[in-house]
Amino acid sequence: MTDVVKDPRKNAEGYADLTAYNGMKKVVREEDDADKRAFELVGVLKFIIRAAGFELTERIQLKDKRTGRVYR
Repeated sequence: MTDVVKDPRKNAEGYADLTAYNGMKKVVREEDDADKRAFELVGVLKFIIRAAGFELTERIQLKDKRTGRVYR
């Protein structure tokens, strides 16, 4: 399942909603930063696993302790 990436500057109908965007800009940036950190962490873990002579056989699942968001 893939998430559809929406333009946060637009409302559900697709019209520009800069008031909502400006109010949510910090939250969106924090989510993007958390996504990037999780992606990079998974890459590092996979590198360490391969370097140690192992193979990853299951998916890595992470949970952000601050937000509770789960990354699969």
